[in-house]
Amino acid sequence: MGALAAMGIFIIDVEPTAPKPAPFDDTVSMGLAPDDEYGLEEGVELPKAQVFYSQYEYVVGYYGVERFVETQRQEAHTQRFGYPQTVYVTDYSSVDLELAEEGHPIPNTTPSWVDGEDAWYVHGSDARTPSGETPIPFSERDDATTFADTHGGTVLTWDELLEERFETDDASVVRDRVDGQHQEADEHVESARSLRERPVSTVVGDDTETIQEAIEQAPANTTVVVPEGEYEEKLEIDRPVTLRGDGDVTVRGDGTGSVITTTAERTAVVGLTVTGSGSQGSQRDGDAELPGTENETGEWDERFERNYAGGDAGIAVHTANQSLIEDVTVDSSVTGILLRRSGESVVRNVTVHSPADWEDGHAGILMFRTPGVVEQTTVYDGRDAVYSHNSHGIVVRDNELEGNRLGIHLMHTSDALLGNNQLREQSNTGIFVMTGPERNAIVDNDIRDTEQALSPGGSDSYVAGNVLADSEIGLRVSATNSIYERNVIAGNEIGADINQLLPTNQVLENDFVENERHATASSGPLRVWTVNGTGNYWQGAVGSDDGRTIDRSYSPTDPVDQRLHRVDGTPTLAQAPALEALAGLEGSVPGMRTGSIVDLAPTCDPNNPDLLEQTEWEDQTWSCDTPAY
Repeated sequence: MGALAAMGIFIIDVEPTAPKPAPFDDTVSMGLAPDDEYGLEEGVELPKAQVFYSQYEYVVGYYGVERFVETQRQEAHTQRFGYPQTVYVTDYSSVDLELAEEGHPIPNTTPSWVDGEDAWYVHGSDARTPSGETPIPFSERDDATTFADTHGGTVLTWDELLEERFETDDASVVRDRVDGQHQEADEHVESARSLRERPVSTVVGDDTETIQEAIEQAPANTTVVVPEGEYEEKLEIDRPVTLRGDGDVTVRGDGTGSVITTTAERTAVVGLTVTGSGSQGSQRDGDAELPGTENETGEWDERFERNYAGGDAGIAVHTANQSLIEDVTVDSSVTGILLRRSGESVVRNVTVHSPADWEDGHAGILMFRTPGVVEQTTVYDGRDAVYSHNSHGIVVRDNELEGNRLGIHLMHTSDALLGNNQLREQSNTGIFVMTGPERNAIVDNDIRDTEQALSPGGSDSYVAGNVLADSEIGLRVSATNSIYERNVIAGNEIGADINQLLPTNQVLENDFVENERHATASSGPLRVWTVNGTGNYWQGAVGSDDGRTIDRSYSPTDPVDQRLHRVDGTPTLAQAPALEALAGLEGSVPGMRTGSIVDLAPTCDPNNPDLLEQTEWEDQTWSCDTPAY
């Protein structure tokens, strides 16, 4: 092996030659959500960095050099990855470069790579990635200066760039905005509920024979009152009116299409039972275009929109921003309530009964390009109780979801808030976040009795205050660069199952209690679940304590540690001098525990006693001095 020489943040292997740049598609990459990637203009080549680490077997790719600069500052980064031995960055000196209107770089051909230390960086220019400002690297200083003269910014060396601080919307930003996002949702709800107060203009039975006639006669911004009774009609609302039931009111469709369709902003449907929709889950061949899609823009997900949001529903809300659906019950044949391109709309105090066989249904509440609020709602027996597609910023809170296949299912949806929901007996997953979104907050939910309680994908998310209990898998960790804190993971066959390749999560102050196995991990690097000296509570962990933490590290993937809470005699074995010495070495040297999890400062007592009291183990006393068996 060659001698090692320290240079800045690097450890350079002197004798062996540096590895050649890898095809970026072969790296384990971070920094760009898939839907942002799909939405890029043709020809865009974002600035990238690829890093060869001393203790990480994969090449790590970063969209945006600033992403690497900020990531390498994180606590335990070196412990997880080792040192960056070689960094390559995009070389825009090798191409003719222009900027798109959004600031995205568009070269005339694919750029080559240059060693990061040898490059010159234009910082503070007009160049952007979908995440924001980004430095642009060049192998030639004259090229960097010319770019700065045209597009603004300052030319920096590598060492100067490493001193810069970049604003990134990471998981800590998501944590800090949870209260504000709740407050913003409150404002949307208050605005939508004001639609209930519109003056009455038309009463069905007094002024018209049918509900549809009443809607057509009602002036804008007034209320149509429907007296108690059953009405066999299919309704279309094309103006901003409120449709309000007075008493026990049922609107029954003829078994085809949607029962109530609204296409005007600030419409409201209040106080009805809706049944008799069609059973078509997607748009039929030959059907008319969906409202608002006459001039399609060529966006990547328009085909998904037709398939997912073109089917039948009890209530279908199309291109109707700031609308309200409240105090409604839907007996669904396929989808209960469908909202498409109807931002800032509110679904509140709704009950959806889905088909008994979830394979016959679609979604209880389906939100497509609709960043609205779903709250205080109950969905039974659906394929997906709440499904969101490309509805960035959606808020789903205070709902009760029972007996569905998936409880809350997010696809291509970032910046969502999922909070205070109670989910029971979903046959597959309680909350399932897919397709690589960013910056979602999943907080204060109670999920039990399902195959896997919570599976958050993507990156830069905040997962906190959840109770994940009595399931086959409590938490499936596939998101990266995320914060998992103050969750109670109890009574599961596997508490947490980790399958992400990048060990970039912050995991702290969680409680693992009465799981058959507290955590498992796929092959990959060491995952350090300690942040600033704060770890997690692991039932069964042993060692001397200072009243707060235990002096012996704990690894739920270690053959001995994983049995501490279940098998007599293992606490004594775990504290044998030879094993303690090995545990200390493995916990401090990168790469010694490949495919493992280690907590360097496990807590002596549970971190979340109030949440733990909500489980069936509330009367038990937990401490590091009280083994379970």
